[in-house]
Order: sequence, then structure tokens, then C-alpha cells
Amino acid sequence: MTDVIPAPTPPPRTRVLLADDQAMIREAFSILLGTHRDLEVVGAASNGTDAVTLAEELRPDVVVMDVRMPGLDGIEATRRITGTPGLDTRILVLTTFDLDEYVYAALRAGAAGFLLKDASGVQLAEAVRVVAAGEALLSPNLTRRLIAEFARLEGAPRPPAQARVDRLTERETEVLTLVAQGRSNAEIAAVLVVAEQTVKTHVGRILHKLQLRDRTQAAVFAYESGLVTPGGAHG
Repeated sequence: MTDVIPAPTPPPRTRVLLADDQAMIREAFSILLGTHRDLEVVGAASNGTDAVTLAEELRPDVVVMDVRMPGLDGIEATRRITGTPGLDTRILVLTTFDLDEYVYAALRAGAAGFLLKDASGVQLAEAVRVVAAGEALLSPNLTRRLIAEFARLEGAPRPPAQARVDRLTERETEVLTLVAQGRSNAEIAAVLVVAEQTVKTHVGRILHKLQLRDRTQAAVFAYESGLVTPGGAHG
């Protein structure tokens, strides 16, 4: 009797909620993401209030969030979603401009990264995957410029922030600095000549010690605390 080898179970698809006040953009993004087998659009919202409600009901892995929407905007919607206990939904912010103060506010509200609205379908899908995997969408120079510029405008480092930096070991401080420069785990591992898993462990400890949600907030924190300057050097 020939043994029947069961087919491998396909990995679960990443569930995506779209939030944009323009119907054409919602439909276009839904079509673009729908061409990828590992992604599934589970809902769409035309304003921030509906985005919060649907996020709580559908519990998507990622919300692709427009910033400017009528009523409750994307910043406050992001803050409410990321602040909901037990809801592990991550936010990918969309913007029309490459330097947008609203996007920086959204990052501070808990968004995991941002993407320009003119990004290709492939870039959009990859951004969703990166954010869903727990990484921060920080590698493009665009993002580093945005975080650095608005951190500079925030003014001098806050004493409480410096006190939190002091909790880190020397190696953790090095890792945080590289995270803030937009380096991936693999790139950080290469710079520090350590295993990638070691970097992941350090990042996890950094987030725990600083009480931060993810790598994006860690990068913003590094600039705001003065650990990294807008020019990219140690503070």
C-alpha cells in the first residue's frame, strides 16, 4: 500500500484593511494586493472612525492607512488602533508627499512605517509584508530623512529620554543607533560581525527596556533622545 503524503499546509495569508477616503485608491490597492497569494484584503474604510471600528471587528494584521481623511484622521485612528489592548494590528501609513509632518505624527502615534501613494504594486505588497513581519519600513532614504528632519524640529533631547537611553548596554546602544539609521537586522549583523539572531535578541531587549512598540518607534526615540543626530552620527 502506497503511503499518501499530505500536501503541505499553505502559510496563513496576511490580512489587510485599507483606509482611504478615495474610493478609486481603495479599489486600486485592493486589486493590486489581491494579485498576491499571501495577502488578503479583508475590508475597506473611507474614514478614520470606520478604520478603528473595522480594525477592532476584523483584527487585520496590517492597516494601510491614509493620513488625511474626513472626520477622524489617520493619525488619531492610528493612535486608537495601536492603543487598543490585545489588538496586534500594525499600521502602514500612506502619504502623497515625501516630507510630511502628519506622517511623522503618525509614526509617533504608533505606525510601523510609511509609503508614498505613488509606490508600485510590488512595493506596496512588500511594504505590507515587512510591516506584518514586525520589521519597520525604515530602509528607504526617504524615511530616514523624514524622521531626522522632524526630530530636529522637535528641539533639544528630553531628560527622561536620556535616562531611558542609560538603561541600555553599550552593544544595545550600538544596535539602536544602527536601527535608527535604517539598517536591517542582516545589515546590523554584518556591521557588528555577529549572528542575525543575536541582533534580533538585542532589538527585542531594546524595545522591552525602552517600552517601545517596534523598530520604528525605536528609531524615532533614538533621534528624539539625541542618541542619533539628523546627520546620522552619535549624539
